[in-house]
Amino acid sequence: MAEHVFFYGTLMSPFNRPGRQRVNPKLQYVGRGTIKAALFDLGIYPAAIPATDQSVVWGEVYETEEPAPVLSALDEIEGYRPSEPDRSLYTRVLTEVTLEDGRSHPAWAYFYNAPLGQARRIESGDYLEHLNAK
Repeated sequence: MAEHVFFYGTLMSPFNRPGRQRVNPKLQYVGRGTIKAALFDLGIYPAAIPATDQSVVWGEVYETEEPAPVLSALDEIEGYRPSEPDRSLYTRVLTEVTLEDGRSHPAWAYFYNAPLGQARRIESGDYLEHLNAK
């Protein structure tokens, strides 16, 4: 059964990360979308945390017919240990993503799981826009 994944940071296609290239053959682009979250700039990559207000984070939505190997590879990239979620850098959460055309799907997203420190909030919720404005 097909599942969806949501990328909002350096796993998005413009970054062309080697780890992402390993799973590319198993991903089909669906479109841009948003999740309910707040976005922060950690310097070398962003961090999304769940939001209870109306904040959204923009990203790319992909579908995969092979979720097990895709999620395993992404877990490794994101520092998520399913057996030790509290000790993971990011946690993988099934969350609702809303596409630009209004459709919504559950999708796997990675939420930051460590202290934010002095990280600056990205008010637009769009990491690519944020980098282009720097």
